[in-house]
Amino acid sequence: MQPQAHIEPSTAPTPTGLGTPHEITHGPSFAMLRVDLQPGVTVVAEAGAMVARSEQVSMEVKMNASPSASFFAKLKAFFIALIRKLIGGETFFVNHFQSSQPGSVWLAPTMAGQIAYRRLHGEKLTLSTGAYLAHVGALEMKMKFGGLKSLLAKEGAFFLELGGEGDLWFNSYGGVHAIDVDGSYLVDNGHLVGFEGNLTFTIKGGGGGLMGLVASGEGMVCEFTGQGRVYIQSRNLGSLVGWLTPLLPG
Repeated sequence: MQPQAHIEPSTAPTPTGLGTPHEITHGPSFAMLRVDLQPGVTVVAEAGAMVARSEQVSMEVKMNASPSASFFAKLKAFFIALIRKLIGGETFFVNHFQSSQPGSVWLAPTMAGQIAYRRLHGEKLTLSTGAYLAHVGALEMKMKFGGLKSLLAKEGAFFLELGGEGDLWFNSYGGVHAIDVDGSYLVDNGHLVGFEGNLTFTIKGGGGGLMGLVASGEGMVCEFTGQGRVYIQSRNLGSLVGWLTPLLPG
């Protein structure tokens, strides 16, 4: 199994030597992240996530692609990111924060919910649409297509795979819950935050045939097989949109 994931909001700064110093406050419902920067350290964060930063902290906007990627790999990443933008409403730019002297940057996700911290030591963690918040260190980010069936489920069409050595923060709509899987497990697409380990998945209907797909309200699900950890969220953004839509004027 993978090393134990840190999914509980921290109420105190990270002890020295245990990753990048940071603090998660106001969680789990309205979590905000503070990352403390030293000279030479770069925080990469989702565009629009910044709440505030120290005066000495600078910001640079870059495309969401690996720095070591070739021209054609970056071009491919650009077109995939463009599709993600059109389908999932995500940006294909990220902000890089650096400082010539000690300083801090405060970050927060778009939706109300929890921020989870994960220190990666060469493993890979795959996040669903909108779950990535920020990272520090030598983490490679790759966009992955969930397959043709995933186009039927907006939440699962594209994924972001991160691997390498560094600190990762990801977020959820609602609380984050980690489930260790050994065998087979089903997760509703709208509640999937991410997964890691030796897991593969297929996207299929939630059950009950056509009537179940239309009338049950469950929609599409991810069926995971193998061994690893799945992260789920306690709320479903698609359900929120469905509940709000009839209330909107016009």
